[in-house]
Amino acid sequence: MERNKPLTWSEYRKTLNLTPQDEAEIELEKNVIIAIATARAKQGLTQKQLAEMCGLSQSVIARLERSVHSPQVSTVLRVLKPLGYTLSVVPDKQV
Repeated sequence: MERNKPLTWSEYRKTLNLTPQDEAEIELEKNVIIAIATARAKQGLTQKQLAEMCGLSQSVIARLERSVHSPQVSTVLRVLKPLGYTLSVVPDKQV
């Protein structure tokens, strides 16, 4: 039987065959992006204002917050600094 409608995200995601490691990386990246967007909003900053503070374009901040692509660590650090945050490596409680 031929399918006429596009796959839902859940259906498509199943076709990706993601490993548990892939899932963990996606979750970590999602959490970092949410933290950045939340910190920006709590400080009452627009994307443009944050971009100016960290020397990036507003479109870079927008793509970061929309998860258009995986940001480089250097970009994340550059965005976090003016927000008063940094990244830390901490022991994994699951290990």
